[in-house]
Amino acid sequence: MMQFLVTLIVTAISMIVASRIIPGIVISTTSAAFIGAFVFGLVNAIIKPILILFTLPATILTLGLFLFVINAICFYLVAYFTPNFSVNNFIDALLGSILVSIVSSFLSNFLGK
Repeated sequence: MMQFLVTLIVTAISMIVASRIIPGIVISTTSAAFIGAFVFGLVNAIIKPILILFTLPATILTLGLFLFVINAICFYLVAYFTPNFSVNNFIDALLGSILVSIVSSFLSNFLGK
């Protein structure tokens, strides 16, 4: 349970950082960041594997680069399902997903997860 809470907090902080750096990502409240982090976990656990399975030929042809597109789609879905969280366009979702991944991995390594 403690690991889940740490992951939730790290993801929420990463989303807040992404909203501060990328002007096309807007998170109005801190609670929206935590709800978004929870939805992000659900989307990554349920929808992302299905998308990867259906787009496996494209992922293989692009040598894995299509996974960036899948991550952006998942990030865009999080913004769609989370109130007070919006992403303007696909490029912002792509940059946001990359930035959230980088900041989350940095914070996870810093905390010694």
